[in-house]
Amino acid sequence: MKIGVCLKQVPATDTRVVVNPTASGILTNDVKWEINPYDDYALEEAVRQKAAGKGTEVVILTVGGAETEQRLRDALARGADRVVRVDDPAMAGADALGYARALAAAAKAEDVGVLFCGRQAVDGDNGAVPAMIAELLGWSQVSWIDKLAIDGGSFTANRAAGGGAKEVVTGALPGVFTCDKGLNEPRMATLPNIMAAKKKPIVVKNLDAIGLSAGAVAPLVAETAMSLPPARPAGRKLTGDAATVAAELVRLLREEAKVI
Repeated sequence: MKIGVCLKQVPATDTRVVVNPTASGILTNDVKWEINPYDDYALEEAVRQKAAGKGTEVVILTVGGAETEQRLRDALARGADRVVRVDDPAMAGADALGYARALAAAAKAEDVGVLFCGRQAVDGDNGAVPAMIAELLGWSQVSWIDKLAIDGGSFTANRAAGGGAKEVVTGALPGVFTCDKGLNEPRMATLPNIMAAKKKPIVVKNLDAIGLSAGAVAPLVAETAMSLPPARPAGRKLTGDAATVAAELVRLLREEAKVI
């Protein structure tokens, strides 16, 4: 069984994001890029499952241009066997469903039996693509897992259910799993593996090569503008006796903050 991993390049979490003058995106000149942090857990789980004999190969699936290849080489250095990078002009402006269709088609073309994704990407923060992939493929899907056991064609996964509770989900493969912090501890690439990764293949495919037309990824949802959150207002200090302060605090919470 092949194991697939969806990876996305995102701005590093310590990068200062600046919206471009047309509000259509961000300025990328000084942006430092990294693998989406939650995708690190997906990659590590795939490598561990292969090492445990649950898979024969770890294949990275991604959508992006040549500028992503440094991050993809890092993924190869951490244990992936090869990469399939979907690169097509029609993907420009694609929405979550368009990306899901491209990744689902790539997964189907590669005949993977299990697909690991991060629980969400830290740039868009939508967390929509993995569930869409599972729906498109007709596969089982469990989100936000922090434990997984694969036994033949079945699986048992633990996921956070809120309030400290855990859900235990069982089902049949093939399946899509989104990985959360706590599932594992992602490894760092060693120098020998970095050198070996330079010889591992990164195969670039257009939409036609994975059986899709440009119309299949045409966006249904468009982002019309982007802006940073408004600046946080300065704090306010209330003065007076306890009764006066309490009354004013209640008024502010009701009339200005509108939380009561």
